[in-house]
Amino acid sequence: MASALLNGRMLLADGFAAGRAVLVEGERIAAILPEAEIPAGARRIDLDGAMLAPGFIDVQVNGGGGALFNDAPTVETIATIGAAHRRFGTTGFLPTLISDDLSVVREAVRAVDAAIEAGVPGVLGIHIEGPYLNSSRKGIHDSSKIRELDDAGFETITGLRHGRTLVTLAPERTTPAMIRRLVAAGLIVSAGHTNGRYEDIRAALDAGVTGFTHLFNAMSPLTSREPGAVGAALEDPESWCGLIVDGRHISPVTMRLALRCKPLDRFMLVTDAMPSVGMAEKSFRLQGQEIRVEDGVCVTADGTLAGSDLDMAGAVRNAVAMLGLDAEAALRMASAHPARFLRLDGELGAIAPGMRASMVALNEDFAVVRSWIDGIEAVSS
Repeated sequence: MASALLNGRMLLADGFAAGRAVLVEGERIAAILPEAEIPAGARRIDLDGAMLAPGFIDVQVNGGGGALFNDAPTVETIATIGAAHRRFGTTGFLPTLISDDLSVVREAVRAVDAAIEAGVPGVLGIHIEGPYLNSSRKGIHDSSKIRELDDAGFETITGLRHGRTLVTLAPERTTPAMIRRLVAAGLIVSAGHTNGRYEDIRAALDAGVTGFTHLFNAMSPLTSREPGAVGAALEDPESWCGLIVDGRHISPVTMRLALRCKPLDRFMLVTDAMPSVGMAEKSFRLQGQEIRVEDGVCVTADGTLAGSDLDMAGAVRNAVAMLGLDAEAALRMASAHPARFLRLDGELGAIAPGMRASMVALNEDFAVVRSWIDGIEAVSS
């Protein structure tokens, strides 16, 4: 039976619209039509005035619901993480593995393949964040896991058969030829945990790097005589930049300045979320270290940032409050922009006929009230 979502403010291609209905048939959006033209027999779903936006897509999700992908790279872990984040509007995500042994990376790739084959809701692929990083910008990553990108590593990170593979690496620790090889294999390559000079990053962009993982964090800064990775990211109009908008990873002033440097549609919201998201318990262990949540951010005993306690609905809310964006712009940073980055904009990131019916309904405070993944609804708890 077709379903018609009505009595809401729908975020369509040309902005918010009222008086429209979204007709869903199976996994897809069949039509956008006036409410008066809803077909007889369609099940009516009253949104009660809520905003209806494309479902949020988070390309950096380490954990949630008490589960950490590195601890147990299994289908069950992925399902737990996805269920925790769905409560906050995430209808598509990349389980993210931080630097680890190649054997663990292989397990993670197999688990994501199996999760997609099993139909775990929302899984779009995998984000392999390391181990091909610069130890001087490692952040919370275990320096003993960091290694060179060789043929064995290439075979490991190109092993996914379903979905998208995003890999974060330090461009100065590999070569433009290797980056081109990864891109030719279908991977999306992002620069992160890098101490590269501007020239290193520019060469990587020319070789096929298209993203920057958590811009400003764990990368060489913009200075007076060396633009660094940040300068290269802000100068380049084509690459996408992920932002952790929790007010702690990056100053809101710094983010507002960044948004003036390149097109807004090249920025996307990410959470870098840890197991504490969706949990009352706000501490966990990460590769042997005790991590606790303080003032909304995950830190080690010595204060090192260790991911976030942020969810995507919170990121959208913060983008409005901290960055001065309107609701439309913030919602697109959580949906349309990451969909384009992942080359999934023909499937996700918009409410339009033919698109997958992955959507989120939110109240005026950006709290999730309902969500759909490929036409299947889950009521927010």
